[in-house]
Order: sequence, then structure tokens, then C-alpha cells
Amino acid sequence: MSEIGVLNEKPLHAALKEWYAQPGDRFEVSIDGYVVDIVRGDVLIEIQTGNFASIKRKVHALAAKHTLRLVYPIARDKWILRLAGKGDEVLSRRRSPKRGALEQVFAQLVSFPWLIAHPGFSIEVLSVQEEEVRCYDGKRGWRRKGWVTRERRLLDVVGRKVLDGPKDLLGFLPPDLTEPWTTGDLSAAIGQPRWLSQKIVYCLREAGVARVVGKKKNAILYTT
Repeated sequence: MSEIGVLNEKPLHAALKEWYAQPGDRFEVSIDGYVVDIVRGDVLIEIQTGNFASIKRKVHALAAKHTLRLVYPIARDKWILRLAGKGDEVLSRRRSPKRGALEQVFAQLVSFPWLIAHPGFSIEVLSVQEEEVRCYDGKRGWRRKGWVTRERRLLDVVGRKVLDGPKDLLGFLPPDLTEPWTTGDLSAAIGQPRWLSQKIVYCLREAGVARVVGKKKNAILYTT
């Protein structure tokens, strides 16, 4: 196996790349002017731990000519580790009450939902446990009372779901969701906030697997 990890690569990204790797894989390969995380035969594998908007141009360019899989982690469980200053002295470690759900991939997929219909393009969503390391910086961390995230660390991968086409997006809809439905109905059915349900519906419509069929008072009605 080639050496995994490059200069300035974040710990979470490096750990996921190592977890995902198989014998024979090539790493950090330059293709069409872009550096690809993993090349496995004819398949390009790109691991993205941040937002999809920042890689929109890269994903479009690579998917146009190659088989491309985008790997995206969502923290089902997260532990917050606070360090003193910029050192390694641990002040506290606690489990965050927030739990991530695979549905949160739609918050990123809104950057290019139509691409899921492109032959050869797929997304693999990983449900992970991670540790978020925070240090105090009064100048930059005003949103968290001075605490800023220094890095994210992978603890474990506890689940995975592959989206290989528009119909796979429908797997996020509960089977008991009565048609036609509103984003409010969807939100209640999946136990997620309304803003996320709106993004889910936008992606379903752009992917061609949901459509508007009317209105109920001020709410738009959808069906699949």
C-alpha cells in the first residue's frame, strides 16, 4: 500500500482514507488537473469531510469523464475534547447530546442534486463516531465563547449507505408517508427539522423523483 496522508491533511480525512483503502489502491493521484484521494482500478474515490459547494467544480469535471464515488461522513456520535491553550492538556471531554442522521447528507447534496442521476456517479454516506478537539482562542471563537475547533478525529465507522441513483434517494422517505405530503409531513415522519426536509424535497425534485401536485392552504403538496 502507498503511504497514506499528505502535508496539511486533516486527521479525520486521513483516517477515513486509511479506513477506506484496499490493497492495490493508489493515493493522491493527479487526474485531469485535480488530485484524487484514491484511485481503485477505473474508479475515482474522493473523500469530503467539509461542504460540497467547495468541490462542486472538481466533482462535475471528474464525473463527466470517470466513474466517481464521493465519500461523506456524518457524525452519529460526537465527543467534545477541550484542550488548554494550544497544548495537549485535556481540560474536559464530554459526549455531545446532538446525534447526526444520514438524512443530513441532503444539506450538502443541494450543491449538485442532479448529478446523482449521472451514470457512474455515486455517494457513500458513512455514519461515524468522532472526536472534536477544541482550543480556546478569544479572537476567533466568538461564536462558541472563545472555543474553536482545531481538528476532528475518527473513532469508528458504524454504518454506511450508498446512493447510486435517484431512486436511492427515495429510501429516505418513510414507507408510511401518505401521498401527497408536505415538507411539514416529511419533517414529522423522519424526526428532522423543517429546513432539512425542504432540502430533501429540493434534491428529490432536481433528481426527478418527486413533483409538485398541488397546494393545501399555503403548503405545497408533493408526490413521488
